[in-house]
This record gives sequence, structure tokens and C-alpha cells, in this order.
Amino acid sequence: MAQRTERADALRNREAVLAAADALFAASDSPQSVSMDDIAAAAGVGKGTLFRRFGDRAGLIGAVIASRLEPVQQAVREAQDAAASSPRQRVLDLLDASLRFKIENRNLMSAAEDAGLGSPYQAEHYGWWHGILRDTLDQVPGVPASDFTAHALLAAIRADLVAHLIDGQKMTPEALRSSLAAYVDNVLGDGSDPSGTRKDV
Repeated sequence: MAQRTERADALRNREAVLAAADALFAASDSPQSVSMDDIAAAAGVGKGTLFRRFGDRAGLIGAVIASRLEPVQQAVREAQDAAASSPRQRVLDLLDASLRFKIENRNLMSAAEDAGLGSPYQAEHYGWWHGILRDTLDQVPGVPASDFTAHALLAAIRADLVAHLIDGQKMTPEALRSSLAAYVDNVLGDGSDPSGTRKDV
């Protein structure tokens, strides 16, 4: 019983920390200024709890990103499994979902970069997006080198670029999503196979 109570307390503490960190990063104009002390105080736990549970600030931020991504990834998986639309449309839907996440969480993503989480290409969530996008591109006629194309398309919605366009150049989210759709359409071409015959996609 004592062990179950301890595990339940640990889970509650973890959820409280993630919620507090999420709220603080979302509300801050300068995510770099959000400290471990701030997060511990907002969560109502000791600072030592944060380090024991997450290791360091980078580990905590990574856990917050994973927590926020989980429902998005679940929705994407369900949409892909349903396969109600063409592969071409599913490519756009995948990229649009990733872009919307980065728009809504650009402070958190900026904090991740500043915390030294390393190359974004080594992040678990990047590997997930790349894999599912590559597999969908394989189903679009006329798209060569789906592995590279998936990387290139994801590069167009890097978190730092999204933050620059929206916060620096004051581009609206709607305009950015529209520009992405046009870019994807251009990259995918007209749906012809290499012999020049247009295929239904």
C-alpha cells in the first residue's frame, strides 16, 4: 500500500511539474527566463524533485514537449490509419499538424533549443515525424527519394524559422499555413509518374 501511495504521489508530482512548466513557458515572452526555481514554486514541489525526476532543465523541457505532442501524434496516427484521403493530402495534413504544433508551442520549442537539447534531428519526435512522412511520401506517385524529401519538407517548418516568421516578420499563422500548402504542392509536382502520365493521387 505504501509503495502504491508513493507511486501515486510521484505521478501527481510529475503531472504538476509538467503542467506548471507548460503554463510558464506559454505565458513568458522570454522562455529563457523561466527557471527551475520558478517551475518548482508553481508546481508546489521542491527544486530537488525536478532534478531527481527530469535530470536537468533540458530533460524537463523535453518531457513537456513529449507530453504536449502525445495527443497530436495520436490524432495523426488515427487519421493516417483511416486513410480516407489521398496520400498527397495526407502529406499536407501531416505537415500542417506539425506546423500548427510549432506555432502554438514556439516559446517551448525555443526554450528547448536554448537548453541545449542538441541537434533537432536527434530528437525522438523528429524521427517520428520524419518516419511517418517518408512512408506517406512513398505512396505519392512521382516523388523521388522520399527519405530526403521528408527531411527537406520538415526543414521548411523548423521551430526557429516558424518563430522568426511569426514573431519577427509578423506573418500570421493562417498565411504561414497557406504558404506551406503552396510549397508542398510545388514540391510534390503534378502527380505524374516518370513517364509523364498523370496518376490519380
